[in-house]
Amino acid sequence: MSRSGYYRNQHAGDGSWSDFVGDVYSGVAVGIGHPKWFVEKTIGQGWRAVASLGNLVGVGSTDDSNDSTGSVESRPLVNGSEDRGALSASAATDGGASERGLKVVGVGYGRTGTYSLALALDELGFPTLHTQHLYENPEIFDHLVTNVFHMSIREGEIIMGEPDFDLLPKGGFTATMDLPFALYFDQIRERYPDCKFVLTVRENSEVWFRSWDVLTRSISKPAQYTSFIFAHVKKLEHYMRWLFSVVNRDEKFLSSPFPLPPQDKVRAIESYERHNQRVRESIPSSQLLEYNVRQGWEPLCEFLEIPEAECPSAQGVAFPRSNSARAVRWQSYSAFIGPMILTLFIIFSLFSLVFHKITGMSVVGWCCVQKSKFLHFASNTLEKRRRKRHMVKMD
Repeated sequence: MSRSGYYRNQHAGDGSWSDFVGDVYSGVAVGIGHPKWFVEKTIGQGWRAVASLGNLVGVGSTDDSNDSTGSVESRPLVNGSEDRGALSASAATDGGASERGLKVVGVGYGRTGTYSLALALDELGFPTLHTQHLYENPEIFDHLVTNVFHMSIREGEIIMGEPDFDLLPKGGFTATMDLPFALYFDQIRERYPDCKFVLTVRENSEVWFRSWDVLTRSISKPAQYTSFIFAHVKKLEHYMRWLFSVVNRDEKFLSSPFPLPPQDKVRAIESYERHNQRVRESIPSSQLLEYNVRQGWEPLCEFLEIPEAECPSAQGVAFPRSNSARAVRWQSYSAFIGPMILTLFIIFSLFSLVFHKITGMSVVGWCCVQKSKFLHFASNTLEKRRRKRHMVKMD
């Protein structure tokens, strides 16, 4: 199944019950997808390390060695789609995406329909990097962490830095959605003068903040409890601190201990509105589409100069709907519970191995033996009490 197949609400618009089911499904799929990606990545790295070690000692043929390095075609799937990070190798080889550069950039704040739009652009033939998949592209993510996020935390002030936007097309992407790249529209337009920009908006600022507040509270908990276990979650924590500082225009988020302070409604809304106004004033109308995802395919296809006959709406394809506030909550639950279950499973497996080595029995077998002993003991005890009461009555 494609990435859009997992992450969109396939039942959008059918009614409140079907909307609920679709939101839960897409939220759980996204949440589980994060630890799933980490496990697959870890297994893949371990397998390649073992294969490389075998090659060093002369084990395995040349063909085996080639297979173990992991070509783009043989990389594991992530949430039903090819690992975006794997595209870097092919893009660097053929240079196609790098030469084309960025074609479409979303300049709207998060929680304005950016993920639904990312799915739509994917469907229209624009491979799109959304913030939600930043960690799957280590070259891009590590560059931002090192040169922007961590530097801001270290210096105790908001630093925008000078990101290398060429890493996006080199990684196989021709479009990007959501923060942080939405903040760099001036620099991106200077680097890619023919690029088109989409400013996603909500019905009003109050609606946007309610959704933004749900997101920030939902993603803070998993980061708080799992960043000490997983390195990529620690990097996401750096990004979260920097992002909250930028949106709220408050540097306290850079150093505050978890749980992070709540969002400042007044400051966040001012930041949202000022950003949108700057975009409108800076980007020529010929290169800018102000867009609400409720408008569907037609305005988007027209803006991107896609022939009407080739627009998905002409084939009856519904516009993607994903990442609602309810879906984000379920994503948070599953993203938090998934790693915990995995950790407990690993601990239990190791304990079982040690236990079997010491006792010669499996944990389940030992429990069954103890259960039998307990039932036998309980039965004997009850029988003795019964006999004792009977003897007392006889006396």
